[in-house]
Amino acid sequence: MKFITRIVPIILLAALISGCGTAPDSSPAMTGPKLEQRARDFVTRMEAGEYKEARQYFDTPMRLALSQKKLEELWVTLQEQTGTFEKQGNTRLETEQNYQIVYVTCRFGLGALDVKVVFNQKGQISGLFFQPAADTAALAPEYVTPAYADVNAFHEEEVIVGSGEWQLPGTLTLPTGSGPFPAVVLVHGSGPNDRDETIGPNRVFKDLAWGLATRGVAVLRYEKRTREYAERFTGDLMSGLTTQGEVIDDALAVVSLLQARPEINPERVFIVGHSLGATLAPKIAEQDAKIAGLVLLAGATRPIEDLMLEQSTYLANADGVIDKDEESQLAGLEALVEQVKALPGQTDIDPDEIILGAAPAYWLDLIAYNPVATAEELTLPMLILQGERDYQVTMTDFAAWEEVFSSRANVILKSYPALNHLFIAGQGPSLPTEYQVMGHLDAEVIADVANWIQQ
Repeated sequence: MKFITRIVPIILLAALISGCGTAPDSSPAMTGPKLEQRARDFVTRMEAGEYKEARQYFDTPMRLALSQKKLEELWVTLQEQTGTFEKQGNTRLETEQNYQIVYVTCRFGLGALDVKVVFNQKGQISGLFFQPAADTAALAPEYVTPAYADVNAFHEEEVIVGSGEWQLPGTLTLPTGSGPFPAVVLVHGSGPNDRDETIGPNRVFKDLAWGLATRGVAVLRYEKRTREYAERFTGDLMSGLTTQGEVIDDALAVVSLLQARPEINPERVFIVGHSLGATLAPKIAEQDAKIAGLVLLAGATRPIEDLMLEQSTYLANADGVIDKDEESQLAGLEALVEQVKALPGQTDIDPDEIILGAAPAYWLDLIAYNPVATAEELTLPMLILQGERDYQVTMTDFAAWEEVFSSRANVILKSYPALNHLFIAGQGPSLPTEYQVMGHLDAEVIADVANWIQQ
């Protein structure tokens, strides 16, 4: 049986289970090193499929909440979404009220996660969470500078995006010289991405930043809100989340930051969106008339829930056969897709229900948005690019952009036969495994984007 990889629009299995509401025991506390080793041992048991033994670490509420079967399902689902477990990295210990919390950074096939293990004073596990790793690069291979980037042609500085409770750390890559330079805002794809849009050993946004800055274009990339503040996205905050709070507000804040910088030409600030970021780029531009133009890298035009089912079907059939287990998974996924589609017009919606990784408010927001129709109302220039080997956002989506914009003078559309969803070259049908091979965003894409912005 092959795992069916799903795209989760917002957060990868954050805050899965917690028994922390119970009163801690008053027995002597275990020392930090022993707890860190116990957390490592727990992850090792999970990795080995020893779920019965792993549950021996739980306190009573956790044992009641997570049966052996449910614990196994949790681990399998986690790997369906984040790739196969590869290895453990560093640990860190924190204290919260009467609990000791150990974070075990782990590398999975599609990125790094922190396994957050909460211990009571008896050294029993009373809470278990999976969240984006605080240090994405901790288990990633050392970054290799692409041939098209000249590290002497630019410099970088750390910046803070936005203000108040949602401030985000970012990196501004500035070409050498006094400017003023044109600039781009890099807008992430779905999920809690870091500023480099790290996927396996690949860092798509770092490639873009260094490649464009080498060619005289300033770039600002930043941590996504749902990554930087992952633990906040539960309860009411999760149930009320839409793309405005997940993506758009922060992208607009970056535009304002760049327009205020003396090294930047305020009339030449562009949005470069990838995947979900490309899909939402017209909506971002709709809210700021000063944006100079849009670059869409693999922008979907169809409903995301339909793409999730399409992607899963593609992966299940990758070996030419869909077995019974995969049929069952696909049937379950199709039922959830229909549940999403039935949301408009319902009067008895549970706002806290999570469907395909998101609450109803998020889905209703996406359902009400048509990226092509929104872009059609804009007059600003656009560059729409697509990898022809992309199975996540396909040439069907690109054709929808072509149908509307092929005759518009200030819109350029281009597809690349060898490129996948990350705009990295490869051969044959694209699969998630190729995301685990180190590569770089294609040099032709860098040149096309830079030349279009500089024209």
